[in-house]
Amino acid sequence: MPDVPIDFTFLSNLVVVYGFNVVGAIVLAVVGFWVAGAIHNGVHRGLLASKRMDVTVASFLASLAQYATLAVVLVAILQLVGIQATSLIAVLGAASLAVGLALQGTLSNMAAGVMLLLFRPFKVGDAIEVAGKAGTVRDLNLFFTELASGDNVQVLIPNAQVWGTALTNKSKYPTRRVETTLTAPASQDFEAARAEIAAFLSANPHALASPAPVVTPTAYSDGAVEYAVKVWTPADQLQALQADLVRYRRDRAHAQAEPQAAE
Repeated sequence: MPDVPIDFTFLSNLVVVYGFNVVGAIVLAVVGFWVAGAIHNGVHRGLLASKRMDVTVASFLASLAQYATLAVVLVAILQLVGIQATSLIAVLGAASLAVGLALQGTLSNMAAGVMLLLFRPFKVGDAIEVAGKAGTVRDLNLFFTELASGDNVQVLIPNAQVWGTALTNKSKYPTRRVETTLTAPASQDFEAARAEIAAFLSANPHALASPAPVVTPTAYSDGAVEYAVKVWTPADQLQALQADLVRYRRDRAHAQAEPQAAE
């Protein structure tokens, strides 16, 4: 076999040049990720410095700035290792259809995130039900909506599912209505029973006087009359009112049971 001369000088120069490029690309990637995180935190804090800025909007724009920085870092890394941006754009342009189909879900999540930001059906801190999940909104970014469930478990829902389905926002309006049933002995006069229940609701600090509570007899069973109760309360006091109604129902049941036991 003929001897093929090996230019070790050329090879060493090649290794040195590309080695420095690879090391530089790694360093640039590490620094780029750190800078992107710093930009995210800085934009988030800067936007929240304004009292008029909504937390949801601030989180979304901070996430957008972070991903834009990462895209710039990616292009810089490709150029550093010898891949020209113009060539990359040409390849992506030729394969745009395939890339679009492959990233259809991701792009739909991004588009849905933009729509959620524009129309803002909820904000951070709202209690919502969507896509079969319920919880308190913790964050909205380009791809996911983050909820904290009732037992404080993280729930991530793709934005496309949030935007494309019915959504219940329990925190949108300042007041909520509670509906329940209470019972009174059949021997007790209707008006006296209604007045007794209405007096309890009027004295309850969690019940609103306007709209006025509604107490209506609806059914008779087992020697007792059922009364349908509809009462309004501030949204943040809903659970407190429900607890008061449970205690009141229990106390009435005990009071009705004592005369029967004495007989």
